[in-house]
Amino acid sequence: MNTHIPRVDFGRRVLVLRHRRIAVRLQWRSVVVCTVLAVAVAGTAVLALMTGSYPLSPGQVLSALTGRETGIVHDIVVEWRLPRVAAAVVFGAALGVSGAVFQSLLRNPLADPGLVGFSQGSYTGALIVILVVNGTYVQLVGGALLGGMATAVAVYVLAHRRGVQGFRLIIVGIGVAAMLESLNTWLILKADLDQAMSAAAWIAGSLNGVSWDQVVGGGACIAVLLLLAGMLSRPMRQMELGDDAAASQGVRVSPARLGLLLVGVALTATVTAASGPIAFISLVAPQIGRRLARTAGITLAPAAFVGALTCLASDYLAQHVAPTPLPVGIITVVLGGGYLGYLLFTEARRRL
Repeated sequence: MNTHIPRVDFGRRVLVLRHRRIAVRLQWRSVVVCTVLAVAVAGTAVLALMTGSYPLSPGQVLSALTGRETGIVHDIVVEWRLPRVAAAVVFGAALGVSGAVFQSLLRNPLADPGLVGFSQGSYTGALIVILVVNGTYVQLVGGALLGGMATAVAVYVLAHRRGVQGFRLIIVGIGVAAMLESLNTWLILKADLDQAMSAAAWIAGSLNGVSWDQVVGGGACIAVLLLLAGMLSRPMRQMELGDDAAASQGVRVSPARLGLLLVGVALTATVTAASGPIAFISLVAPQIGRRLARTAGITLAPAAFVGALTCLASDYLAQHVAPTPLPVGIITVVLGGGYLGYLLFTEARRRL
């Protein structure tokens, strides 16, 4: 693989990786930002693996991860704590990319899978499996995926009128989300007490009880979806200029939009099935990533790294800093709500 670094490209330094006929163009600042975020994720992960009722040193953690430590230390790190840390990283990255896809498609910094009903649709599908079918984890994943996909298709069809415009999709999605929220509440109220309490705890978004099976299964699905999102990233950026401009550059707008929509929904549904709906990461991660990388539009890689760091740090705060252990979704709601208020304040000042 040959590497070439032009000094200036529209005022920005870029990194171009070439291999035969394939070339990947990366902004140099984005590469640096993603590297720093990856180091922060690794450091937070080691801290999370060290902390608990049985404290460990960094050396013990690294020895257990490399297979040089056996016994109780290995079990604590690899079998008990590492699945939760890995889930936080993988699920956070998935939510960050999902939010980036929707904010780019809808051209709205406040766009979120929950805003247009896709998170509620995944939750509805999972609730039906939990409360009606009393199914297994595999059935729960299938229910969440089917619920999210069905909601996406319904919103897409209802919003389609000589094409799909972002504003129309948001309005239709808000209406569908309100209907699904009412349905979810009705399902919980009609359920048995034990099932209702279990569903109510799950809706907060929690990584408690996450096993290696969930991490491996969900991680494999997320890896495929992230690869598809990367393949669709170029038409995604071109569509930010408008449908006509994208079409003039050879982008098949409707198929590309539908493909990105399905990828974003599938990422959200996969996370929802494994941990419940973890709110606000998909809202804040793309915007923080864009500001750190100083890109003109939404980019996927910074959003993924910010999402992973946000979810991992929030779970650490929920476990070890809060007075009592909390679901990670409660911490992300607090952090996300504060960021949303800041974003609305800055946008209002900018328009004055």
